[in-house]
Amino acid sequence: MDGIAQVQKAAGVPDLEPEAEPIRAVPVRHYGRWIGAVAALLFVALIVRLFALSPNINWGAVRQYLGNGQILKGLQLTIIYTLVSMALGVALGIVVATMRLSVNPVLRALSGVYIWIFRGVPLLVQIIFWFNIAIILPRVGIDIPGTHLGWSVYTSSIVTTSIAAVLALGLNEGAYMAEIVRAGIQVVDYGQTEAGLALGMKRSLLFRMIILPQAMRAIIPPTGNEFIGLLKSTSLVSVIAAQELLTKAQIIYSRNLLIIELLLVASFWYITVTTLLTWGQYYIERYYARGSSNRQLPPTPMQRFRASLRRMYGRTETREPDSQVEAGGAS
Repeated sequence: MDGIAQVQKAAGVPDLEPEAEPIRAVPVRHYGRWIGAVAALLFVALIVRLFALSPNINWGAVRQYLGNGQILKGLQLTIIYTLVSMALGVALGIVVATMRLSVNPVLRALSGVYIWIFRGVPLLVQIIFWFNIAIILPRVGIDIPGTHLGWSVYTSSIVTTSIAAVLALGLNEGAYMAEIVRAGIQVVDYGQTEAGLALGMKRSLLFRMIILPQAMRAIIPPTGNEFIGLLKSTSLVSVIAAQELLTKAQIIYSRNLLIIELLLVASFWYITVTTLLTWGQYYIERYYARGSSNRQLPPTPMQRFRASLRRMYGRTETREPDSQVEAGGAS
């Protein structure tokens, strides 16, 4: 086309196509977004003002009890309950999910009954049940048939308040984790299982080395939500007087009658730990998403915040390179 244009110019033929003017891109103004944002901020400011200026809330007492030794001990026990119960729940979830996917009908039936019971009974009922298990089993032990040898101990000395709390929380969490793990395993293409079996791999090795690492991308997000939910569910063990965060707050406000102030202190620490767990979940998701086919890692909290600001201003979102894996793929 350039050669034709030169010939026409040399022959004196006028150019019939005028030069195109550069396009000025004007971003669309989203006034509705700004109006909605201002209305939401005004509502939040009203709620904050209602609490901050309330004459019935002693904010000095709130600041005083934030670092109270008893409150911090309760927070420590809450975190321990969460970690131990989650570890028990994940271990049970993997075992029960494997049984659920087994070709053995007995294992499938047993895992189904376990999930059915522990998902059907409210967690509060389970906590009270395990705390009173000594009524059903006053003693536990081992007897050798045909002899007088044996060993037994009172159940109440073994199933203490903390053990009852961990059993209830862990067994209940195991039922939910079993369904999460099962769904994550089923996401992995079955062709990989067939390929591993064709290579002579044992099913246990195939599950540990190939299936489970790929299933983690689908397992991690709901597991993070379960972890956060379990942290808040530890407050239910206050009904059996377990010395966790809420129980400590209740003990203190039963003496000084600062009910709202101590509940605000407990809420502050629950929100703080939940926020830290949420941030940790983002980075764990990014770690397991490195081998995904689209190579697009989940955004960090700061990247989510910047993306929200860009949407508010009506700008086109451009994803920033956020890992060496992406940079290498682009090159």
